[in-house]
Amino acid sequence: MNRFLLSSMLTLSVGNVLAQTTFRLTTVPASTPARATLYMAGSFNNWNPGNAPHAFTRAADGTYQLILPASVTGSIEFKFTRGSWANVESDAQNNDISNRQYTVGSGPATVELQVVNWKDMGTTGGSCQSTALQPNVRVVSTAFQMPQLGRTRRIWVYLPNDYSTAPTKRYPVVYMHDGQNVFDNCTSFSGEWGVDETLSQLQQQGLDATGSIVVAVDNGGADRLNEMSPWNNPQYGGGQGDQYVDFLAQTLKPYIDQQYRTLTGREYTGIAGSSMGGLISTYAALKYPQVYSKVGVFSPAFWFADKPLFQYLRQHPANPATRFYFVSGSTESQTMVPLMQAMRDSLAAGGVPAANLSFNAKADGQHAEWFWKREFSAAYQWLMQPAVMTGNRPGMALAFSAYPNPAKDRLTLQLPIAAREARVEVVDPSGRVVLKEKLKAGGVLDVSQLTKGQYLLRVTAGRMQGTQALVKE
Repeated sequence: MNRFLLSSMLTLSVGNVLAQTTFRLTTVPASTPARATLYMAGSFNNWNPGNAPHAFTRAADGTYQLILPASVTGSIEFKFTRGSWANVESDAQNNDISNRQYTVGSGPATVELQVVNWKDMGTTGGSCQSTALQPNVRVVSTAFQMPQLGRTRRIWVYLPNDYSTAPTKRYPVVYMHDGQNVFDNCTSFSGEWGVDETLSQLQQQGLDATGSIVVAVDNGGADRLNEMSPWNNPQYGGGQGDQYVDFLAQTLKPYIDQQYRTLTGREYTGIAGSSMGGLISTYAALKYPQVYSKVGVFSPAFWFADKPLFQYLRQHPANPATRFYFVSGSTESQTMVPLMQAMRDSLAAGGVPAANLSFNAKADGQHAEWFWKREFSAAYQWLMQPAVMTGNRPGMALAFSAYPNPAKDRLTLQLPIAAREARVEVVDPSGRVVLKEKLKAGGVLDVSQLTKGQYLLRVTAGRMQGTQALVKE
């Protein structure tokens, strides 16, 4: 072999070895199962808690070792897990810890660290003190049926401060993912968002006169990645996102609208989530443009399925009267901000006015619950502002409710006090008005003669208009 070529190959090989960093866990909790696989999840692998290439190898002396690929350089953030965020590491009191930080240099290094506790096994010396506001927050069901997926899930609901004292008032609804982390520190796996405290404070301060109901769906643990993307990522999974968003729109929303005093129109319905939750929230708004008009996108994992997502957007442009709020840390990953920018630009190219798009890259932002908790108030207040309308549509959203939905024979209409009468139209998928009538508040629309299927319900009172998807069963 050519000596120069051999020398170059050896130099390249040695260079790769020199560039590698070894992480060594010298101590782990005594409760760690002997056959458990430990992982390193961080900014370098899009915070995947069970990524095989970043699994530790257990040595005979009980320590664990992981050699990072040479491609991982610069400042990184990370945590250790046993394969999911439900069993992430915690501190001595079993509290959530901040992201670990390290700067990978150009030379070899060995970093020795310890894991003090596992979130699912650690003890606090007493029962956890719930941080969920009572009676504002309640569990709708610990085993709510998800027929589209053949599973059950815990569902939470937050009710505004005045829900029990204003019995005729109806409220907007925001649907959120990863429900364990939305309201309660005791159920969170990496800190809570404090959505209940934030919304209650906004109402108390007079900054949110209407108030909103928030419905939170627990993630499926091992099924989370599968449910949060309609498309399969060969390395990580996915592919059940269609069934998941169908569950939200076709099963959960009708139940919530029936059980609580909601404003059922799209103009008063939002969806929000972080990471994979940001991806699936964006997709849900594209697939169900007549259901959602407000989309909170926190540190979205667009990388997981960027090509099929952007292709879907080109084929299914967003409803122009939909507001999108994007926020992430500016250095969370190499693709985070560029893909957010690309999504914003693609939405604008598809007809969404700039006034309905808010883009926020924060220098100190991290892929963590504390960051999303901090940013939620600003996102919520911006999203709740009226969308900029296009064309000759009425200028204000009509705060109406129409139920039940799905409807079999009768549809009851509730109107705001300012609107005593409204024109109600039922539009089929081709855009043809198949039923229209004038109704007063509390009036009933006879839909018994409609064929089964999907329709659009359009309600107009003066210059106010509201719309919602209608299912005839």
